[in-house]
Amino acid sequence: MQHAPAARPSPAPVRRLPPGTTTRPLPAGATASHHAATGPLLAAALAAVLALTASACVGGGRGTEGPVGPVPPTAQSPAVLPSAELPPVLTRGQARAALVGADDLGEAWGPTRGAATWRDELLKATAERPDCRRLLDVLYTEELFGTRAATAPRATAALDDVDGGAQLHYRVTSYRAADLDRTLAWLGTLPDTCGRFEARDAHGATRDVRVADLTLPEAGDDRRGLRVTVGDPAPDDGEEPRADTRTDTGTDTGDGVLTVDLVAVRVGDDAISLTNGTLGTPADAATRTSVEVGADRLTEARRQGRAQV
Repeated sequence: MQHAPAARPSPAPVRRLPPGTTTRPLPAGATASHHAATGPLLAAALAAVLALTASACVGGGRGTEGPVGPVPPTAQSPAVLPSAELPPVLTRGQARAALVGADDLGEAWGPTRGAATWRDELLKATAERPDCRRLLDVLYTEELFGTRAATAPRATAALDDVDGGAQLHYRVTSYRAADLDRTLAWLGTLPDTCGRFEARDAHGATRDVRVADLTLPEAGDDRRGLRVTVGDPAPDDGEEPRADTRTDTGTDTGDGVLTVDLVAVRVGDDAISLTNGTLGTPADAATRTSVEVGADRLTEARRQGRAQV
């Protein structure tokens, strides 16, 4: 006896999508709860896309160029920050053209043969009062306007009076006119603050130092001059310092009293500084000629143009 074939289940009817529809239908057996959970996720993703698009629109289409608000400035090291306003300085050639030479001072003068011995013997000393101590430092180092790179001299000259034993050092410096004037004003206070004081050298020997104004010819925009004498201490009876021919270290110093003219002349943002020292009689003509000729040459050098640095 033959059995009738088992009844096969009818295949599930295939659901066809309407034309133009790309979303696949839920698979058979999917629950309504799964569909309900998927909906909020899609909505959240769509909201995020819309928010990003809106931000790009607000930025004028520069969504990839970073923040559009003001950006705080980047902190810079003091070493790379621009320096305070400094005037353009003379070129080396222009500064050298403003120097004085032996031909300007007379046939007795010539190129220096080296630092005079009295510099160490009589000027390498100190004093109690700060201004007086600074004056001695300036006379010894000749750095009247400071030791910074900005105030380094642009050109220098050193001359000797072979017959009289005098030595003249001359410098041209470029810096701010206001700072140059402050140095000139300080020089003007010294006849009052350091008119007479005692200096002491490294060996403990004391020297009597006197400071007085020095009259200068009218030259440049401003000028100041001092005459400084350095000698043995005056005796207790108030007499003038005696003229000793030897220092405490045994070195012969001629008359024993050193006289140094210290001068500064400003021409715009440039300045001339000079020292003219001797153990004999000061050569006034050399100081005056250096001031007059030097100021004229510096003025002419400034007319030729300035180099920006």
